[in-house]
Amino acid sequence: MRRAVVIGAGGQIGRPAVEALARDGWEVTAASRGGARDESWPAEVRAVRLDREDDAALGSLIGGGCDLVVDIVAYGARHARQLTGLADRIGSAVVVSTVTVYEDGTGRGFDTMSEPGGFPQYPVPVREDQPTVPPGDATYSTGKAALESELVAAGDRLPTTLLRPAAIHGPHSPLPRELYFVKRNLDGRRRRVLAHRGESRFHTSAARNIAELIRLAAARPGSRVLNACDPQPPTVAEIGSAVDAVMGVETETVLVDGAPPSPSVGSSPWSVELPVVFDMTAAERELGYRPVVSYAESLPETIDWLTRRLSGQDWQEAFPTLARAYPDLFDYAAEDASFGA
Repeated sequence: MRRAVVIGAGGQIGRPAVEALARDGWEVTAASRGGARDESWPAEVRAVRLDREDDAALGSLIGGGCDLVVDIVAYGARHARQLTGLADRIGSAVVVSTVTVYEDGTGRGFDTMSEPGGFPQYPVPVREDQPTVPPGDATYSTGKAALESELVAAGDRLPTTLLRPAAIHGPHSPLPRELYFVKRNLDGRRRRVLAHRGESRFHTSAARNIAELIRLAAARPGSRVLNACDPQPPTVAEIGSAVDAVMGVETETVLVDGAPPSPSVGSSPWSVELPVVFDMTAAERELGYRPVVSYAESLPETIDWLTRRLSGQDWQEAFPTLARAYPDLFDYAAEDASFGA
């Protein structure tokens, strides 16, 4: 039986990735910081604890060799070198990167989006041959670029598929953007504001679709870089409507021309002034990729998970990563003032 090691198995992508590989016939070792099992995994999956920073522990986990390593939490040149240092014991790898490595060719990218005049002018849809930010350790994007650079250079020794997801969604997310609509509905807010007339389109990536790409790449080892996104990316207004439909509520959306009137009014986690959409042709061509779930189809389990997580605790305690990224996400007083209330 083919043996696979999944690093970061306890996270949003890792859980469905382990499930997909196990059901595809792989003998899976699911490694995570906590070492917990997921209820969706077949009984044969082996769950173990792993400190990703411990070189010796990683080497011991790989042991005498494995056919596949899936690394969902790899970051920076150091983690890439950990993997390439074990290349003689690994058949192939699938490593998760990010679309934030892209720049528009003039130095503008995700790291400059919030700066005046810094919004990237991407050719839409963005293909994998679009320029990327320089490798480094200054930002999350440059760190992922460094990870990619090292692994691409070692492609002859360790065939690696690099996957670039966009706005990842699904249960167990540390950054659940859907909370923007879900919490408002739970709080009885029946009116909301969306900048850019609700037409912002920031490509979504279902964790289950990323898991499907991992499964397909595992079956067809190679050195490649692929976008990892959903079909038909919805606008932010369409996302809000889809959430409402699942939760069975009716709301009024106030559409604002142009940018948010203030940082806490109209600015959603998907708010972008121009479409940020990625081309999935390469994944279809090289792996035969077909999404297993649409955005709307994925929502019920996400909303159920979010609702349960919010029960009895503050959203900032439940989702500290989201709270740090978007501290003004639920400034209801400012919203009411904008309505003239």
